[in-house]
Amino acid sequence: MDKVNTISLFPKGEKLPNEWFTGEAFLSPLVSKDKNNEFSAGAVTFEIDARTNWHTHPKGQVLIVIEGSGFYQEKGKAARAITKGDVVNIPENVEHWHGASAKTSMTHIAITNFKEDVQVTWLKPVTNEEFNQANNQK
Repeated sequence: MDKVNTISLFPKGEKLPNEWFTGEAFLSPLVSKDKNNEFSAGAVTFEIDARTNWHTHPKGQVLIVIEGSGFYQEKGKAARAITKGDVVNIPENVEHWHGASAKTSMTHIAITNFKEDVQVTWLKPVTNEEFNQANNQK
């Protein structure tokens, strides 16, 4: 696949820890929780093959894909391809993962709600088998 020269909407940001992400993922913070907002928002860039671990959010999350394409998967369901312009509304406490594909990078805005001071519970990594299955489904 040829690379298209484009200018990203937001800076790539800081690398995210491999403790919670497989591959190269980066965060550019946009909005922090404060007295007016019970959420944070950030642009997350996933390089090819990069993805989150399985995780949950106690008050849910919204993803808005702004560049590229990748996958979103809830535990026990088939992975869903997501691409620029897609919006994913993730219910509270649903175990899931999201990230790039094996062929394309992806950037999404993640809007994540807080419940008290918690916004995410990180779980085990997505296995290569789980990731390959998402990439090979028809």
